[in-house]
Amino acid sequence: MAKSTTFTGQAVVRGDGLAGLVERAMDAGAGLLRLTPTWVPRNFLHPGKRIKLAPGDWYAYGTHRGGIDERWFASTTDAANEGRVWHEGQSFGSFRGQLFLLKDAVDVMGARLIGEAMMGQYGRWPVYSKFFDNMGPIPHHMHQTFEDAKLVGQEGKPEGYYFPPQLNNVDNSYCYTFMGLEPGTTKAQVRKCLEDWDKGDNGILDLSRAYRLKRGTGWLIPPGVLHAPGSLCTYEPQWGSDVFGMYQSLVEGREVPWSLLVKDMPAEKHQDLDFIVGQLDWDRNVDTHFKAHNYLEPVLDERRSGDDYTDRWIVYGTVDGRQRFSAKQLAIAAGAKCTLKDPGASGWITIQGRGRMGKLALQTPAMIGFGEETEDEVFISYEAAVAGVEIENTGGEPLVGLRYFGPDVHQDMPALAGAQRDNLR
Repeated sequence: MAKSTTFTGQAVVRGDGLAGLVERAMDAGAGLLRLTPTWVPRNFLHPGKRIKLAPGDWYAYGTHRGGIDERWFASTTDAANEGRVWHEGQSFGSFRGQLFLLKDAVDVMGARLIGEAMMGQYGRWPVYSKFFDNMGPIPHHMHQTFEDAKLVGQEGKPEGYYFPPQLNNVDNSYCYTFMGLEPGTTKAQVRKCLEDWDKGDNGILDLSRAYRLKRGTGWLIPPGVLHAPGSLCTYEPQWGSDVFGMYQSLVEGREVPWSLLVKDMPAEKHQDLDFIVGQLDWDRNVDTHFKAHNYLEPVLDERRSGDDYTDRWIVYGTVDGRQRFSAKQLAIAAGAKCTLKDPGASGWITIQGRGRMGKLALQTPAMIGFGEETEDEVFISYEAAVAGVEIENTGGEPLVGLRYFGPDVHQDMPALAGAQRDNLR
């Protein structure tokens, strides 16, 4: 039987009555759906406390579950946490006091919500984004490639990063990210780190190099590439999967269990060190021009910008020749408005100011209680995106929103290398 109550005891409409509720919500919002905050804890991390969650709610799931350091946006993906509640990671739509899963809404109204092409190819909304907010660094880890994830019935996960200034008033404790491996590193050296797992710090970071994080920029991280994200709050569009493998045994004095290294590898391979090393995309990890191939600066979309508003690409580029996801930032001056037209659906989060999107209010919250609804998050359906949505800034400061898209949406997305050259002129 389908679960019908949230962790906080709110009723969820599923099965009978769902299609009618989603249709009424879509019609009332002219293709826009209001989404509620989706909070995700991680028991091996320390919350960075910048994502507006009320101070008394960081451990709302219980201290045994760990602190809440993530908020997921427009997600139909389960968070792969041990002891998870049934809807952990899933976004809810809200309409006139009734809740429904975005995942269920896509199941019953996919063509209107995400477009016939995406629904036909994937049968779901195959991406999500999140705020990832930690006090310090997290373990050097990778997300499996699609080929390796398939071995355990999962999908691979490329991901993008953007560091919004509005969510980064402080650096927290470590504003650097280790990425990849130092060119010249050997597989035998990485294997030795795995052999030394129970001896304390296994030394994997000695084989890597760190990059200072810069607000207002980002990175594109392909699957199979090691990275140890630093302490800036990150907006992360990514493929709809939660696979990972941690290759670092000790972080800030905290043990990383072997189980977090092998959780998404076949059971019979959990002690096969050569297999575990083999899950790394070796060429990408030891790339001598890693930054040039993965670093992102914002790129102005001149066609979709005007005198009082700017639309910028913040996550772009392809992974193995595939456009898996992308993201943009729209900023509208006080008192101004614009019509936003996109070739595909997107998940929107407001990060500064107030205004309206179509008939829905937009308001950046100062503080959010666990279980409370907000006016900052919207799912812009395919139907609304291609028709155009009017967005107005009704406040006295810029209205700024981030939105991310699914695969193969854009014909004019900048290429990473080309955008690099443009910004270096």
